[in-house]
Amino acid sequence: MNNLSNLTIIIVTYKTDIDILKNCINSIDQNIKIKIIENSNQKEFFNSTFDENEKLSITYTGKNLGYGAGNNYGFDLVDTDYAIVANPDIVFHKTFFENIKKYLDTDLDFTIIGSTYENKTPFSSFGLFKENEKKIYKKDISSKSGKLFNFLVKADWVTGCMMLVNLKKFNTKKIFDELFFLYFEEFDLCKSIEIKKDNVFCAKDLLIKHLGFKGSIGSNPQNKLESEMLREWHWMWSTFYFYKKNYGYFYALKKTLGKLLRAFFKFIFYTITLNIKMRNKYRCRFFGLLNSMLGKSSWY
Repeated sequence: MNNLSNLTIIIVTYKTDIDILKNCINSIDQNIKIKIIENSNQKEFFNSTFDENEKLSITYTGKNLGYGAGNNYGFDLVDTDYAIVANPDIVFHKTFFENIKKYLDTDLDFTIIGSTYENKTPFSSFGLFKENEKKIYKKDISSKSGKLFNFLVKADWVTGCMMLVNLKKFNTKKIFDELFFLYFEEFDLCKSIEIKKDNVFCAKDLLIKHLGFKGSIGSNPQNKLESEMLREWHWMWSTFYFYKKNYGYFYALKKTLGKLLRAFFKFIFYTITLNIKMRNKYRCRFFGLLNSMLGKSSWY
């Protein structure tokens, strides 16, 4: 049996650029089921582009659920033991699916495996939480039978643009905290896995290209300002909520109070100097953080 048949890829979209999504789908092995979860009710958006079949399906949620809830929606439709959460603005390397086969062995004890960026980027695809930065994990990773996995690195967190999820490790399909709308969902999930002392790895041989910020309407220049405002608002909201949930309210306040004050004064400054773009940026940062501090939902 081809173990790729036990794998489903979930791609959450929101009016994503068709060419970007095509590049992603064309890089996926043909033996793998793909579930596109479109976070809108615009059923005509993909109809003329993709032919649905036994391997590819498109589901419309009816509204923008965000990253976490959109992927949870997809998990609920999955009947395989493993699922890949994939942003639509990634391209899988030609060796990706051949290399992933060895990780779909039930003898390997993992909950999540992340990928490695093929293209140059200032961001890391994995890391440690701040409180664990001095921790040294053992380098040799093996399965229960003793088989070595030389390309795996033990990590606290991996980025959410590509995550291989072992669904057998969960007793629910609501894997992500749906109170997050955008940002920090994967860090929160990885934190919960760390608390349970389960395994998160990064695979050095699961290579992807990641465009970044091209997965939804942000790829359209006409929506650039709107998407930037949305990102600023949710980045700050999610920052506080992540700290509050995992470390406590006063720790979150300590970590973010300076950001709140800086955002407020910069908002005032750019309002006075009539710099509309920067005013909108810091207005969104200020009110996103303030709403989270006040316990309001991630509504923007």
